[in-house]
Amino acid sequence: RAFRMSMDQSGAFPWNREAQGPSNPVAARGASRTAQMDDLRCVAEVRRGESEAFGQIVRRYQDRLFNAILRLMGDWQEARDLTQQTFLKAYVSLDGFRGDSSFYTWLYRIAVNVTLDARKKRSKSGEVVREERPSGGDDDPDTSGPASSPADDPAERALQREREEAVARAIQSLDDLHRSILVLRDVEGMDYEEISSVLDIPRGTVKSRLHRARLELRDKLKDLIS
Repeated sequence: RAFRMSMDQSGAFPWNREAQGPSNPVAARGASRTAQMDDLRCVAEVRRGESEAFGQIVRRYQDRLFNAILRLMGDWQEARDLTQQTFLKAYVSLDGFRGDSSFYTWLYRIAVNVTLDARKKRSKSGEVVREERPSGGDDDPDTSGPASSPADDPAERALQREREEAVARAIQSLDDLHRSILVLRDVEGMDYEEISSVLDIPRGTVKSRLHRARLELRDKLKDLIS
């Protein structure tokens, strides 16, 4: 049960969260000190045999982890499966967490490695990358809100969906390193030190590759931007 994710079957998150605008920039930069201390408490409890404490970690990070993996992988169902795999791998490897970085950073390092391995396997098999977002039908929160809301306009919803898909395709077209850095910085809000730790590359490399990734993404989206 600790690994059972509480996603809405309609796929409402993280899309609706993104549609409502960027998340709190302070929260997006990483777990607060209180959350970090709580992570350490949960880790200690799990190591003492209280496995249900890991469920608190799952609930704290599953949304953000899924969102990052979705952007890295490009497929909704695979992102869901890989998020589960990440938590399972973290659980069985918990003795490997030494506290040299925050638990949050350690967990994201596992997520990135799991996702990049999956992409390599898919690339070898020749499978086409395709990002899918399940439709929520009448229960999709996208359809809620005031009658005057642009979200109620089918044409506006279609245009928004088209924009989202264009951005997703552009991100997927980047190479693994550029895509990973861009997602961790501009989607997850990690700082350079955190990204350096997650990807195990120098801080200077993070900054230079991020700049290149942004330029490349802007070029790919120039028609949409204009």
